[in-house]
Amino acid sequence: MRTERPASEALEPASLDEIGATECWQLLSSQPIGRVAVIVGHYPLVFPVNYTVDGQTILYRTGVGTKLDSIHRSNVTFEVDEIDRTDRSGWSVMVKGVAQELSVERDHRVASRAEVGAEATWAPGKRDHFIRIVADQITGRRIRPAELPPATDLRGYL
Repeated sequence: MRTERPASEALEPASLDEIGATECWQLLSSQPIGRVAVIVGHYPLVFPVNYTVDGQTILYRTGVGTKLDSIHRSNVTFEVDEIDRTDRSGWSVMVKGVAQELSVERDHRVASRAEVGAEATWAPGKRDHFIRIVADQITGRRIRPAELPPATDLRGYL
């Protein structure tokens, strides 16, 4: 038996909500892995990195190669998200900023913060270059799933 809902009890639609800057920084701090996007030639390339947040900057370590070669005082985008496939919800935070390599001698405190955040890098290899992304802009969105309709068969299942 199916019951019709009155129009006043219509299901709430899914929404895509903006996240404020303060919460965006908190969400960034809650994850260990993000993705940094750089331009190489004419194409954007995206790389996963272990990182840490220090104030309103992002710190990570990298080795010699494409990521290091392409960031010298260039614009980058950094992205982190969390997705729950079961209830079709989640959030995404994107930082646009400028990346720069840190000098361990000159920026010892910041480099030691990057060291802490990247202690457990997943990929093997030497990572002795410290990168800081200084944010120009931070934005975030949260997707909230639509309300599910009530069960129409109240007998239940085993």
